[in-house]
Amino acid sequence: MIRRLRDNPAWQARLDIGLRVAAATIGGYFFTYACTAAMARLLPLARFDAVMVSSLLAFAVYTAVIVWVFAAASAWRAWLGIALALPLAIIGFWPGLFGSGA
Repeated sequence: MIRRLRDNPAWQARLDIGLRVAAATIGGYFFTYACTAAMARLLPLARFDAVMVSSLLAFAVYTAVIVWVFAAASAWRAWLGIALALPLAIIGFWPGLFGSGA
């Protein structure tokens, strides 16, 4: 039964679409959140201004991630690209993890 489903092209297409939707919503949110935190730390502005600019840019980033996920060659490449947000998350959240956030 499972082998028959695995070889079915319709089932594979549904799985691909489901993985892309999950990557766009869940992964896109994580990527945008990490990117926003990194931009808020790295922008050479006052803290309030950096947070406001990075929050406004988050809408464009999230939209770009959603478009990119559905334009990627495969769902696995989309997830791999979203996994690249880990360095952004480290930049954005590392000082705050240990209570020494500036």
